[in-house]
Amino acid sequence: MKIAYFDCFSGISGDMVLGALIDAGLSLDALIEELNKLDLPGLELTQERAVRQAIAGTHVKVHFGGRPIGAEDEHHFAPIVPREQPTGALLRTGASDKHEHHRLEDILSLIEKSRLDKSVQTQSIAIFNRLAQAEAEVHGSPPDQVHLHEVGALDAVVDIVGSVAGLRLLGIEKIYASPLHFGTGFVRCAHGRYPVPVPGVLALCRDVPSVQTDIRSELVTPTGAALITTLACQFGPAPSFVQTAVGYGAGSRSLEQIPNMLRVRIGQQEQTIQRETLHHIEANIDDMNPEVYGYLFERLIEQGARDVYVTPIAMKKGRPAHLLGVLVDQGKSAQITETILAETTTLGVRYHAVERRVLQRTIRQVETEYGTVGVKVGLVGSTQRAAPEYEDCARLARQHSVPLLTVYQAASRAASEE
Repeated sequence: MKIAYFDCFSGISGDMVLGALIDAGLSLDALIEELNKLDLPGLELTQERAVRQAIAGTHVKVHFGGRPIGAEDEHHFAPIVPREQPTGALLRTGASDKHEHHRLEDILSLIEKSRLDKSVQTQSIAIFNRLAQAEAEVHGSPPDQVHLHEVGALDAVVDIVGSVAGLRLLGIEKIYASPLHFGTGFVRCAHGRYPVPVPGVLALCRDVPSVQTDIRSELVTPTGAALITTLACQFGPAPSFVQTAVGYGAGSRSLEQIPNMLRVRIGQQEQTIQRETLHHIEANIDDMNPEVYGYLFERLIEQGARDVYVTPIAMKKGRPAHLLGVLVDQGKSAQITETILAETTTLGVRYHAVERRVLQRTIRQVETEYGTVGVKVGLVGSTQRAAPEYEDCARLARQHSVPLLTVYQAASRAASEE
């Protein structure tokens, strides 16, 4: 399994992620080709060598219509009053009104209507939803009432979509990260001066290990926090793996105390049985319409839950009830908890850390007479176990009007033959 470990000793931002991936071997031309699928006219990406405290890395600059966009343009989400113009308009470049705003739905529409791979769309949308939810929490407004300024919106789209697409191009299957290092002081945003770490970053980093430094600079930006807290499965020391590449992404500023760099280490995890620490969240529910569980399961899986299940139980006084159980990465437990409390009738949840050992797994695409099916392959010693992906099989079964089991069997045969 190919993994990436992000060493955030100097924080993390969107442009630093792009720089680190390119420095580690990602082709700039391949990344630009992916970003062109957004159909944003005037978009350009450039890279340059940068040295921070005698360490050389790559600095990536985003340009629109010839104008460079840097980290200082990353304005945060903030609430706005409802606008009169129709919603869902795509982002525009070169707008003459520098106060142009874009809601979350505008950005999601841009991504959904793009020619990007479905997996890139899904992960990018999840990151933007997480970012908007955190900022809405801070400002006390619904997520659909937050916005980005014109320049900040375009910059965030490129950073987030580019990072997700870049990781896919490099074949990264799992992401780990170090504790996040925060700076201090104040930063000027669109709506005034905010303390560092800014409130949105703190909301995003709930349940994530962090280190508070005395460096007077915004080390962790909202975009960087949203990226790493959505994509990383675990925060802490680097796992055991064979390193094959390392890259340094340079920030736009030079810091006196430390190199303003994000380091990514890429390599292979060779173990067939892997350890990971997750949060196990539980809730007892005895007064809810069971039909809600189907919708709840979909929401939790979309938000990154590893597993969701319900067990029939008997509570005090013999009341029949259900025990809801969710396994989730530690960095995502806060969001999952909020969803459970909002979408169910429970008055509280409990959670604890659990250690899980899992087989090394990969996803392969196999060809059947009905079409392409993703197959999850687990390795047990020298023996492989294959399990076709349900969504692919169900889609092809409907398309060809054949039983689901027929597609399952065809995919299993194709995987076995490979």
